[in-house]
Amino acid sequence: MLARKSFLKKAKVLTLSILAITLSVPGMNSVEAEDTDSPVNWTREQVDQIELDDSNTIPYTNIKELEKMTPDYHIWDSWPLTDRNGNVTEVNGWKVLFTLSAPSDVLPGKVHDIAKIQYFVSRDGKDWELGGELFPEEDSLGSREWAGSAMMDEDEGKIYAFYTATGRKGEENLTYEQRLAMSVGDVVADKNGVHFENWDEHSIILEPDGEDYQSYEQAMENGYSGYAFRDPQWFKDTKTGKEYILFEGNSGGRVSERTCENEDVPEGSEHFNGNIGIAEVVDGDFSDLKVHSPLLEANCVNDELERPHIIVKDDKYYLFTDTHINKYAPGIEGPEGLYGFVSDTLFGGYEPLNGSGLVLANPPENPYQAYSWLVLPDLKVIAFAQFGDLNGMDINEIGHKDPEFQFEHWGGTMAPTLEIGIDGDRTEFKKELPQGWIK
Repeated sequence: MLARKSFLKKAKVLTLSILAITLSVPGMNSVEAEDTDSPVNWTREQVDQIELDDSNTIPYTNIKELEKMTPDYHIWDSWPLTDRNGNVTEVNGWKVLFTLSAPSDVLPGKVHDIAKIQYFVSRDGKDWELGGELFPEEDSLGSREWAGSAMMDEDEGKIYAFYTATGRKGEENLTYEQRLAMSVGDVVADKNGVHFENWDEHSIILEPDGEDYQSYEQAMENGYSGYAFRDPQWFKDTKTGKEYILFEGNSGGRVSERTCENEDVPEGSEHFNGNIGIAEVVDGDFSDLKVHSPLLEANCVNDELERPHIIVKDDKYYLFTDTHINKYAPGIEGPEGLYGFVSDTLFGGYEPLNGSGLVLANPPENPYQAYSWLVLPDLKVIAFAQFGDLNGMDINEIGHKDPEFQFEHWGGTMAPTLEIGIDGDRTEFKKELPQGWIK
């Protein structure tokens, strides 16, 4: 793992802003991070235990046979509307599913450059109708909208929508700066569907400061091998009633400041510094966040721990995340998959599920068929269909193929829903359910 010089300081500050602005301003609100427990590091030795078998390998999916959610848009990362207890909820009998989207004539490799959040509604959780864009045009911050979460307070009739504001509005050239943003709006439902209106002015609620969480400036100074400060996931701890925002980040500092404790690891491993962060919502006020040290780090192991989320089951905390094949450090390997960790407490003590952390993986013959798995409270798992039947081709080669090839092998829709079982520190794949099904 990394020898973290400044990473475990007791006084750490993440910049907060409750103003809907796109530039940091001197004097904005800030909070001090708390070290409740030292972060747990996912180790290379644990990753080396990964083995694919019937308990963790999902069935083959023929991407070409999947039904498109809508012919007009690609969709990928998705999340349902939940209530304030974290359960999937309904609005006047309608379920709501939010997705990242881009027009269907855009090449798959370009969708993240223009991503917008759209939403779908369904009476039965199987057949989905497009509702439209979540936010009015030009309201959101950043040059595009990346993944987040959405919670509805039924007593207020309000939706709390969290998302990643990527880049800066109006930027001439696309950047990959990422900040956590939110807005609150009214929820209106009738026999025709669900609508969202009267949005508050959008605000940036969290930015990294370079201590526990790497800043964009640090990533750029490092020669930019990767950067993450995204995927705000609202979470309520049902044991305490406290609310939190989980997010994906990278351990702070410059590459020149890092070393791996094990001197035998291959050169370049110090560039891999993914982590999972957490901030407490103080008294339900999202402009007042108490930022904590990371729940988990993958220093010298993995560079992206995406879409982190927690399920509380049997008085244990199950922390899940997604990662790609090509995000592992030199000398270790892991599949495109859903990974998980378990602890008796929210802060500290996380151990990898199944010894290695692997919960679900794509089949070896179709290693990129699905991604962005999200475990729901009933242990159903949703994801989107990514790329299929590449016949051994690396995913990085797809962008060099002609558009016809790219569209032919791209899913851009919901994948079959899965179900897992959990027993202590073990999980198993149970069954496959209809595409995009949410009970």
